[in-house]
Amino acid sequence: MEQFDSIICLTQTPWTGDFQKAVVQLMTELSARHRVLFVDYMYTAKDLAAGRKEMPIRETLRLNTPLTKISTKHGGELYVWNPPLMLPINWLPAAAHDRLLRWNTNRLGSSLRAVMRQLGMRKPLIINAYNPVIGLPLLGKLNECATIYYCFDEITAAGDWMSKHGDRYEDEFIRRVDAVVTTSEALREDKSRLQPRTFCVKNGANFELFNRTRQLAQQQPPTKPVVGYLGSADNRIDAELMAYCAEKMPDVEFQFIGEVHDPTLTERLAPFPNVQFIPPHQPAELPPLLAKFSVGIIPFVCNKHTYTIYPLKINEYLAAGLPVVSTPFSILDEFAGIIELADRPDRFVDALRRALADTEEERIRQRVDMAQANSWEQRAREFDAVIQHVPKAWKQEQLVQ
Repeated sequence: MEQFDSIICLTQTPWTGDFQKAVVQLMTELSARHRVLFVDYMYTAKDLAAGRKEMPIRETLRLNTPLTKISTKHGGELYVWNPPLMLPINWLPAAAHDRLLRWNTNRLGSSLRAVMRQLGMRKPLIINAYNPVIGLPLLGKLNECATIYYCFDEITAAGDWMSKHGDRYEDEFIRRVDAVVTTSEALREDKSRLQPRTFCVKNGANFELFNRTRQLAQQQPPTKPVVGYLGSADNRIDAELMAYCAEKMPDVEFQFIGEVHDPTLTERLAPFPNVQFIPPHQPAELPPLLAKFSVGIIPFVCNKHTYTIYPLKINEYLAAGLPVVSTPFSILDEFAGIIELADRPDRFVDALRRALADTEEERIRQRVDMAQANSWEQRAREFDAVIQHVPKAWKQEQLVQ
């Protein structure tokens, strides 16, 4: 039998939200074979004072039970737990931050051990999803059999919320964990310098959800050509590239669905009547919006940060049967012949024109098949295979065999 009796996922990713989240999708699929406890976003007193609307105040303050069992499609045992209120320390200089971090870590660890007793979790496998700051001081505090660091972005480019102190903690954390799992080959190459047991499990797609787009598009085919982008619009997007496309293709509508984090993007594209920004929607509401797309785009700038990205949206577009046009911002070799890559604005426009005409059923089938092979269900199986390469997690099974 396996040594670990459960998986505890520590992260700073909220369970709920307006877009698909890799760690949420992965934990949902892993719960088909393992008991999973997902530690939700760690809100602070600053969040409480600011009145953040998404904050579960009653659960965080223990006025309601902080533990919720989640129903899944496969009937797995999955729990989401809201941690107690934490001190806001990210803004502090290193010495003060580190002193108060011990208080936060002790508070979190004590509360989490109580939940483990409640659920009968005695020997968990810890999957730390991109939170080395809390992960490093928590090592060895949860009677864990092993810890895996799930790294899905370059921490130095993560913004103030993590890069301020995360960069200081990540290297030591990587050295001390039992394995690292990255979501791109570029990240795997980088992190393997510090941890030889480093593996790549790329992002997947909620195939069933996004494949519904096909049926909706067949029922109500798009009435005009729409080139669409799904996800947060931030400084990864090449605003000049998109301005060129909007100017050269006035017959095409360009839609951006999601939060806009970089105001320069809206300012640059505001003069174009064929550009539309649509607010974020809940995941279940996305298929009808994508059914209006003719092409999905990933117009990222090419730099050190984007080189480490394996985008969620690429397989979401493909699951919807959409042609995809992208800049060559990262290692995307596996999609050769399936998507278009263009490295200059004029070539991007040419690629969009070809993609708009790429409607043959055989091509659509190839795209859908690729997405299905990259589903979250498949990624969870790949992650399970990684766990089997972690000796501490499977020690007892090896002894029995």
